[in-house]
Amino acid sequence: MPDRIIEPFRIKVVEPIRMTGPAERLRALEAAGYNVFKLPAADVLIDLLTDSGTGAMSSEQWAAVMRGDESYAGSQSWYRFEAAVKGIFGFKHVIPTHQGRAAERILFSTVCRPGHVVPSNGHFDTTRANIEITGAEARDLPAPQGLVASEPHPFKGNMDVEALRALIDELGPERIPLCMLTVTNNTGGGQPVSMANIRQVSQVCREAGIPLYIDACRFAENAYFIKLREEGYQDTPVREIAREMFSYADGCTMSAKKDGLANIGGFLATNDDALAEQEETLLILTEGFPTYGGMAGRDLDAIAVGLEEVLHEDYLQYRIEVSRYLGEHLTRIGIPIMQPPGGHAVYIDAAAFLPHVPPLQLPGQSLVAELYLAGGIRAVEVGTVMFGHPDPETGEEVPARMELVRLAIPRRVYTKSQIDYVIDTAEEVWARRERIGGFRIVEQKPVLRHFAARFEPLYPLGQEVP
Repeated sequence: MPDRIIEPFRIKVVEPIRMTGPAERLRALEAAGYNVFKLPAADVLIDLLTDSGTGAMSSEQWAAVMRGDESYAGSQSWYRFEAAVKGIFGFKHVIPTHQGRAAERILFSTVCRPGHVVPSNGHFDTTRANIEITGAEARDLPAPQGLVASEPHPFKGNMDVEALRALIDELGPERIPLCMLTVTNNTGGGQPVSMANIRQVSQVCREAGIPLYIDACRFAENAYFIKLREEGYQDTPVREIAREMFSYADGCTMSAKKDGLANIGGFLATNDDALAEQEETLLILTEGFPTYGGMAGRDLDAIAVGLEEVLHEDYLQYRIEVSRYLGEHLTRIGIPIMQPPGGHAVYIDAAAFLPHVPPLQLPGQSLVAELYLAGGIRAVEVGTVMFGHPDPETGEEVPARMELVRLAIPRRVYTKSQIDYVIDTAEEVWARRERIGGFRIVEQKPVLRHFAARFEPLYPLGQEVP
């Protein structure tokens, strides 16, 4: 059989893409305040803004949609969903939510208080916001290898275990209501977490009496990386690897819009009886009855099928190959990326791409704008716009640790020729990188500012920077 990896599916339905030109894209970008979140999707050619809820569902998932039982309480869809979640993750209580951030809100509003600190290998945007809205602090403790974009390491998503021990010694376990471990590490470039690191973090937490929760959005991709890269797992089925990952945790949150292969939905899971009762009370108040949690029965059924399909190893091989292909071709051009390429995305190192643009002039936002202008590609900044913050003493802006631009690849959506188009567009922008200037924020909200901020360029787009 040839070595070439092909898409393990056939295309059954197509959605037309409206082609646009540079002048039209410039007008659209100006109207959106240079924030690609504000662009109408019809004005985007290749949408790599996020892999959350943007995938294509399978024929089996669409068949499951037709089986959806819309009973308010105790629907058949709920029992199929619950069985799928428990069969893979192994937790005692499953609390359905309409998406991952709802699970985060319920969890953190139940256990976090002002003065608490929640450590993680890397909190992503909504996780951080839902912790901080309670008055607690979200503290990132990434492994040192994860902060050097250009240096490859098989598990750059790991948590710094010694930093976790030091934090517990400094604060005491009573100020740490739980520890979070994100798999894969989205903030850190879509990088995987090793089983050894999960095991070590779990041991430290259990010795201190601190619950460990896993952000499971991309659990299958992480499990497949463990199979590929970690000694002793090469012959282990991905499903068994996933089950072992969660055996070291006390609960998890999940957006099923990622490795649930669905367009909406999520859940919160725990082994704690008393906590589950509190969380179900809040669920009923704000999301829905405990057997639907803000989702339609058809969504529950689609997720139940998606959770099984995502563990198919031919799919995972294809999924990882797409990111590898994109990352390796960008690297050949000379474009600096987070090495090695992540599972769900390729992260361009915007600071190295635009070294003449300082962090507070938002090089990631500049690169996002240029990719859209050049080819209608919508990416997302993962840098100072998303994770910068004011210094609590001086009020001055503190830049993020890294300035990245994420090219998030929707599942089972784009073909190889469309990925080649992304590569060609990135090469065009790379060729004129010295003429690209920075941006400044002219309007922002106090929470999750990247979603709604408005920007303006410091120099006219397309003109050489002095």
